[in-house]
Amino acid sequence: MSAGLASVTRVLGIAGWSGSGKTRLITRLIPTLIERGYSVSTIKHAHQHFEIDRPGKDSYEHRVAGANEVLVSSVKRFALIRELRGAPELGLAELLAQLAPVDLVLVEGYKHGGHAKLEVHRVANGKALLFPTDATIRALVSDLPAGTTTLPHVALEDIPAIANLVVELAVPLDQVPATH
Repeated sequence: MSAGLASVTRVLGIAGWSGSGKTRLITRLIPTLIERGYSVSTIKHAHQHFEIDRPGKDSYEHRVAGANEVLVSSVKRFALIRELRGAPELGLAELLAQLAPVDLVLVEGYKHGGHAKLEVHRVANGKALLFPTDATIRALVSDLPAGTTTLPHVALEDIPAIANLVVELAVPLDQVPATH
């Protein structure tokens, strides 16, 4: 881990409806947090049938043939693909345990999970705010006018202020509930 937060990985969810700007926010936050000296990893919850390899690639063919795990490695990176083959989906805490230690893990998705989160909300989406019915949401990042909530509230484009919130609100890994 870097000279960032402490000797323990800290976690914060980035929650919101599809189209709210979660991915864009995370891709803008990561460089800011790294510039501040933090090491950062992410977990992204995906739809049921996502693919990271393609038909015709050796890793895909190994997996389709029945391998439980396929590890692809090169001089630049490695990727481990584990097929669940009917086993239940891993919970967030179980997934976090798979990561190497870092200062911060940003979790995109899992909007109904019991971990600490900040909500990303865009008025143009026309969706209801999540925080009124989710006590795990600790702050709001939105294009709503200031004073909309008693939660800490930062404008969507204020990346330095959002990075401050992430560092302040991220919780130690052992405080992430074991449930999905």
